Amino acid sequence: MNIRKSCRVLGLGAALLLLGATAQAQNALDTILKNKKVTIAVPPDYPPYGSMGKDFQIQGLDVDVANYIGAKLGVTVNLVPVTSANRIAYLETKKADVVIATLGKNPEREKLIDFAAAYSPFFQAIFGAKTSQVKGFADLAGKTIAVTKGSVEDAELRKLAPQGAEIRSYEDNTKTVSAYVNGQVDLIAVGASVAGNMMQQHPKVSTEFKLLLKDSPNYIGVAKGEDKLRLVINGIIADARKNGDLDKMAVRWLGRPVGDLP
Repeated sequence: MNIRKSCRVLGLGAALLLLGATAQAQNALDTILKNKKVTIAVPPDYPPYGSMGKDFQIQGLDVDVANYIGAKLGVTVNLVPVTSANRIAYLETKKADVVIATLGKNPEREKLIDFAAAYSPFFQAIFGAKTSQVKGFADLAGKTIAVTKGSVEDAELRKLAPQGAEIRSYEDNTKTVSAYVNGQVDLIAVGASVAGNMMQQHPKVSTEFKLLLKDSPNYIGVAKGEDKLRLVINGIIADARKNGDLDKMAVRWLGRPVGDLP
């Protein structure tokens, strides 16, 4: 419905409210630049994407990306912690300008918010000791691999593992991680967040990323209709991919480059 027709149908007062709402929905970038501050929601308990450091500051890949965007905008970054359950609501209620919190894109969420660029993979992979010589799936022959029964990584591993690889299934992630850190198996197949938490809690095990099982990207979220902000963020991420900055952040926290993103 165009604005002229809105005036006839809704009346002048209602149409002015409609215009005001439209203008308000498009001013996040202007407000950010005017106030020299952007509020970005990040995960506080989802390593390696976001977790509380020893200095009680949130750290992780999502935090690095948030700070990077703030630096490129030339503004101060105000980080606010969110959960999977409330991160979209933070955009809808204007508690955050941007959400960078392992947010996957799907049709249901696209009805509620808009998505800027993908910035990192969320993946399932095989991890192992830095001394373990695993460069390809053929190298899994003769190795024992812990995996959680019925998980995505369990299904993917069974498709890709060669004959001679011994896959040991456990009932939950806790038992799977325990088998690996206690040396009962050579390798572990888990999601990135489980691996990140494991490496944070057991640094002496000296674990690293080995082989990718399945990839799915994380996207940056903005409030519905914030096209100016979304396009500026897209440009920042595109430049970061081109100049290698995004890969450097991913290697720091994930042990691998971002790879192919949409």
